Amino acid sequence: MNKIVYLNNSNFKSEVLDSEKLVIVDFWAEWCMPCRMVAPILEELSEELENVKISKLNVDEVGEIAAEFGIRSIPTLLFFKGGKIIDKSVGAMPKETLKIKIESHL
Repeated sequence: MNKIVYLNNSNFKSEVLDSEKLVIVDFWAEWCMPCRMVAPILEELSEELENVKISKLNVDEVGEIAAEFGIRSIPTLLFFKGGKIIDKSVGAMPKETLKIKIESHL
């Protein structure tokens, strides 16, 4: 069962800013090769980890939100808790490294 939430202008606030859970937002684009490397890792982690919401925001489709958060490179992962950014990661990373980083915020 896929637990990834796809974000847009109408659901960003409710899914990310108003969430009680830790939320990871993957800022990505279809043409981005490192983004394609991260995608299956996020899919796997969305199945494995409890108490975290993994979401994706396509910067080409929802550029105003990406601009609001100063996204200049992709993939960028922003970690939100209580509606606030608590961590940031830019670029691809191995699954175990990302899993440890996520678990450190749970």
